Amino acid sequence: MLTSKLREALICLKAGRVTLPYPFAPHDPEPGFRGKVTIDADLCFGCGGCANVCEAGVILLTDSGQHTRVLEFFWRRCTYCGRCQEVCPEGAVKLSQEFQTATNDAADLYLRLEVFMGPCQRCGRCFPPPTPLERMKRTGFRADGEGGRA
Repeated sequence: MLTSKLREALICLKAGRVTLPYPFAPHDPEPGFRGKVTIDADLCFGCGGCANVCEAGVILLTDSGQHTRVLEFFWRRCTYCGRCQEVCPEGAVKLSQEFQTATNDAADLYLRLEVFMGPCQRCGRCFPPPTPLERMKRTGFRADGEGGRA
């Protein structure tokens, strides 16, 4: 029994240091790390693709007027899966290398973005879905105003 414990201790000592001194020394994440989500409001045109694929229900879409779409992001629910970045056609959604997202203020985990939807010159509607099947999709649109699930 004692020899097996000594053998285990010797194996652990041979391995050397295996942890990072992170809080006391800077640490850069590896390439491809999925960190804090950032939104470029100038590139977003309000298509809603990010809300359609978000499994965690982070993104809430509402149309506040004929030509205005409101996107609300509730980051407290985000699992950093990166699906919103994959489907964004304009590259407005990006996952950064920042990983320190802890906060004491809940307002830091909320983003409200109002997007002007340019109407079609011919029909006057804003970005109609191309097919009847696409018109049936209502994923990402929730009735509650707090971002939680019913």
